[in-house]
Amino acid sequence: MTFRALAVTATLGLAAGLLTVGPADARQVDPPVLRHPPASQFSTRVDNPWMPMRPGTQWRFVGHTAGGTEHTVTTVLDRTRIVDGVRVVVVHDVTRRGGRLLENTYDWFAQDSRGRVWYFGENTKAYSAGGKVSREGSWQSGRNGAHAGVVMEAHPQVGDAYRQEYRRGVAEDQARVLSLHASADVPYGALHGLEKTRDFSRIEPRGDEVKYYKKGVGVVLENALYEKDRNELVRMIRR
Repeated sequence: MTFRALAVTATLGLAAGLLTVGPADARQVDPPVLRHPPASQFSTRVDNPWMPMRPGTQWRFVGHTAGGTEHTVTTVLDRTRIVDGVRVVVVHDVTRRGGRLLENTYDWFAQDSRGRVWYFGENTKAYSAGGKVSREGSWQSGRNGAHAGVVMEAHPQVGDAYRQEYRRGVAEDQARVLSLHASADVPYGALHGLEKTRDFSRIEPRGDEVKYYKKGVGVVLENALYEKDRNELVRMIRR
């Protein structure tokens, strides 16, 4: 999807670490690279309603891709670690296609005192059909110029734009809030009142996708804009 170029009135919200933009394409304006708050302002209790991460919770997704059907299991582990001076929650993602392991990733998150969920990095391994292992995309806040970013606001508003991560040339995902009243029909159910975002990266010009979030659940649908990829929530198992 391509948005028509329109005049933008942008207000830099430094205190919030966000950029509020008008209806123009989010790719026209880069939000600031954030510096995360002190460690004392973070908690491993991630209870943001749009992205809850209670230890033991598991989400199961089915992905429909050009390469075939994929199955992803995302689990909030009952363990933490220190990243860039902050204690973070560890989330484990495993993706398979036809039983073959495609990706094995550990992501790190924490919630600040304002209710924002921050992303502190990932340790990822991607496996090719030939058995080669790639760690491309791995990054950690505080190393090699990398900075944590906000992956979920405490009080999202339509038009908000923000960086979810930052390591130049490696991790540059950004997001823009498109709606707070979206709907989606996935195996998990016919859902309404969803937050809808457009996610993209400067280093992946055709990697844009639209994500849908349900309060109390988290991500329920990811739809690629330039590819025929659709990742749907099938089941959520609460501890």
